[in-house]
This record gives sequence, C-alpha cells and structure tokens, in this order.
Amino acid sequence: MKNVKRTQGFTLIELLIVIAIIGILAAVLLPSLLGARAKANDAAASSVGRQVLNAMAAVEVGNNAGATVASCTLASKAVTFTLSPATQTDTTSVNAPAPITAVTCASSATAYTVNLSYTGGTSGAAVYTANK
Repeated sequence: MKNVKRTQGFTLIELLIVIAIIGILAAVLLPSLLGARAKANDAAASSVGRQVLNAMAAVEVGNNAGATVASCTLASKAVTFTLSPATQTDTTSVNAPAPITAVTCASSATAYTVNLSYTGGTSGAAVYTANK
C-alpha cells in the first residue's frame, strides 16, 4: 500500500504573502483615490464659477436699460442677479452641485468678479474674474 498524502488548501506562508501584496497595493492606491474627490470638487467649483461669469455677461448684454450687475446670490441652484442702477433682478439657472455653498459676484466697468465658497476641495474658496 502506498502512503498517499493529500493536502488541501493553502499554506500559512502563501496566505501571508497574498495578504502582504494586498496591503502594499492598498497603501499605494488609497492616497490617490482620496485626492480624486478633492479634485472633483475643485473642478465643480471652477465650472460653476465660469457659468456664473457667462451668466453675468449674458444678463448685462441682454439688458436693454443699460444696467450692470451689482450683486448676485445663489439659492436652490439658481443665481439671482441684482442690477444697478435699475432696481430689477434677473434669475438664471446654474447647475451648482452639492459642494458649492455660496456665490457672490460684482461687476465693475472693466471686469466681472465671482467669489465662490465650497466644501471638500483643496482650498474651499475661489475667485474668478473675466474682462468685459
């Protein structure tokens, strides 16, 4: 009779090597995955800033009374522009995702300025300007 030895499963060394490889991969990938969310929030803030700048220009160009944008506020994903010297307002829909917390803007004779506050990004605030 032959002595047949059957082994089933993995040895302890094989399991430890696999766990070590998984740990090394996790240590390499986690920092880059955590930074992706902050970059996405920064990109969302940049996009909203450009949208508000474009909306400011559109409101001023489309206004027949010659008024300029005095200020703006963000509420429920809609930017409301207050015009000066006229006491009229213009509401424009801007797709502002969840990280955007506040938008304020001003218009001078030569430029538009948008101040943006947001959460989850690298800075939390940004200023965007565009020449008229």
